[in-house]
Amino acid sequence: MTGQVLLVIVVLAAAIVIAAAVFLRTGKAKPAASPDSGVEPGPTANVSGDASDIELTLGSTRAPAATATAPAATGPAVGAGANASVTPSGQPRTVHAEEIQPLQPVEIFSKLYDLALGKARPSSTVTAGHADVAAAVATALLDAATQERYAPRRPNMLPRILSAANDDSFSRRELAALIARDPSLVGNLLKIANSSYYRVSAEPVESVERAVVMLGTDGIRSLATAALVQPIFRIGGADFPRFPEIAWEHTFRSANAAVGYNFLVEKSAPYAAELLSLVMGLAEIVVFRVTMDQYARYPRLRPDASVVSVLLDTHSASVARMIGARWELSAASLAGLDGQTMATTAYPTALGRSLYFGRAVGALALLRIHRIIDDETGKASIPMTDIPEPQIDRIWTRLTAKSE
Repeated sequence: MTGQVLLVIVVLAAAIVIAAAVFLRTGKAKPAASPDSGVEPGPTANVSGDASDIELTLGSTRAPAATATAPAATGPAVGAGANASVTPSGQPRTVHAEEIQPLQPVEIFSKLYDLALGKARPSSTVTAGHADVAAAVATALLDAATQERYAPRRPNMLPRILSAANDDSFSRRELAALIARDPSLVGNLLKIANSSYYRVSAEPVESVERAVVMLGTDGIRSLATAALVQPIFRIGGADFPRFPEIAWEHTFRSANAAVGYNFLVEKSAPYAAELLSLVMGLAEIVVFRVTMDQYARYPRLRPDASVVSVLLDTHSASVARMIGARWELSAASLAGLDGQTMATTAYPTALGRSLYFGRAVGALALLRIHRIIDDETGKASIPMTDIPEPQIDRIWTRLTAKSE
């Protein structure tokens, strides 16, 4: 009898031990919901990994995101990977490159025109009067490059500065003395030299000699060319008063971006790429002035931003070609202007590709400066290129510095 009682006690004790073990095992590891069950898995603790592996989004927990890849659209692998951001609750989270939406080329230039001209209306709202103005502009532009009123002459100092900069026997002191012969050129040159793009120290550049020493022969050649061209952008008018300033800022940045691209990728003619960018900007000024003059013939018709932007995009390249021919640019240089519109992204020549890259990146930089886009979107929208990312970062940082 006593033996039977002991046997019962042993069996009960074993059952209790087994039940306790099962209970503890179940409490420690809850099975995850099946992906096909239709049930959202609840928050789980990452007990084996680092806390940084958990990505918090809107108060829930999800598995770590996969490593980000470069955007597949128009931008290179710039800004790829994780970027700091915050959730609506104020907690930091990780924003990956796939969340950034790169701008398409048409969007880039459309936003630039909106910045310079104001928000454009839908083209369907343009009345017959505006269509008449557009047709008159197209006719007037056929010979605008030969009319004294519109055609920008090649600056007299430009050939001499180019020749001196390319002559190894010409000293930096002689180059500075040549520039100093033109007081207006000196004033513009020093103003640009002290801009955030060129300035490399806290001390202002107060003389041409200092600018030559600071920038070197190639740098001072580019700076002098920009200083010679810039006054042409100083036009007035009650309509679209921001356009001349935005056009110059875009042209200046386009020229610098085109130089960097040509030097690093095409390795053909960086200075020609810079000069084409400046000529393209001058052409936009001509198209703009002709358009405003044609609108003046219709005093009851207010100039329309959508019409002006279409005319700028349609005619600037052909007008630039006429200006370039008058300036006696080479046939190879002129070919780089062919087909430059906001919807065209492929070009057959090295200078054409350089000009397009410069125009697109210059526009993105200006949109970033005016806070129309953020830094990540701007860099992700840069056209595809073989330029190493560190070089892209340096170009972008310089182009997005605000001018003094």
